[in-house]
Amino acid sequence: MLDTKILKNEEKAVFALRKLYRQYGYLPYKMSKFESYEYYIQNKDFLVSDRFITFNDTNGRLLALKPDVTLSIIKNGEDAPGCKQKVYYNENVYRVSENTHQFKEIMQAGLECIGDIDLYDIFEAVSLAAQSLALISEDFVLQISHLGVLSAVLEEISPDQSFRQKVIGCMKSKNPHDLSRLCRQYGVEDTQLIQLLEAYGPRTKVLKALENLTCGQEALQELKTLSALLDQLPWGDKIVFDFSAVNNMNYYNGIVFRGFLSGICESVLAGGQYDKLMEKLDRRAGAVGFAVYLDLLEQLPNEDEEYDVDVLLLYEEGTDYLAVAKAVSALTSVGKTVCAQKATPPKLRYRKLMKLSKEGALC
Repeated sequence: MLDTKILKNEEKAVFALRKLYRQYGYLPYKMSKFESYEYYIQNKDFLVSDRFITFNDTNGRLLALKPDVTLSIIKNGEDAPGCKQKVYYNENVYRVSENTHQFKEIMQAGLECIGDIDLYDIFEAVSLAAQSLALISEDFVLQISHLGVLSAVLEEISPDQSFRQKVIGCMKSKNPHDLSRLCRQYGVEDTQLIQLLEAYGPRTKVLKALENLTCGQEALQELKTLSALLDQLPWGDKIVFDFSAVNNMNYYNGIVFRGFLSGICESVLAGGQYDKLMEKLDRRAGAVGFAVYLDLLEQLPNEDEEYDVDVLLLYEEGTDYLAVAKAVSALTSVGKTVCAQKATPPKLRYRKLMKLSKEGALC
């Protein structure tokens, strides 16, 4: 049986998430570590960065280590009217880190539901996102937004694309001051945008605050229906509405969400509906999914990391190796972790120090 004490936080999460997704009929999806460079360049606006690790195949074709999983799943899937493709994955992607600005290998786990999706599928994805966070830590929050509401407000007040992009930036940073200044600059009314930006928190409270919006009511009704479904979940109070959760509106539509864990300052989960991306890639289906950024979990404290080993076993030069092997075997047979050394490593944390003499005596 696998001893979970030896696993890192991200490794524990992988096993728990696989089990969770299989329970809901999501099947494992395995893909190549690389795709055509041209494919990523054609869809670079969807990606976090347009910089890729590239290499030439034996036939001279330029390939790239994959910076994204969703694009690969879409590319290799097929439309099946009335059906849904439900897959989960655990893959590494290769991106430029926002912190170091260098390439980084990032471990991800997540799921995609592609096909004839409906509100139940969206609810299931949101529910599984919340459950994914709960499996890692009970201290979490999942923020939900609806791009249909924001789109309706923007369409009503201004057709200017430049203005819309700047508004999205203000929404993401939750900056009402700059948002008001921007609206004055473009000569538009800021009331509904400010109302939307400041409406965050408990779902019932947010829905009530937005009752008087003059547009986006269809999207708000969808949020009401989703909220009623989420009320049935045991941790429904940790799922809130927050319209600062904004994804690329050229690719995403409808419900979007992001998840946070206490102790980590950035979102560890992100997802939503991406029907527009499907359309851009000549797929007729809808889609919803999310990814958990497992590499960020290394920031969480690990209760099992107080010590590196239970026993540091020091043996002298010239000690019979068989005696060392027997001493190590005796300790590991009773469940101890042992590090056999001739001298104490400067950074090794151990519970107990034991010494083995040349004569084989253990003390």
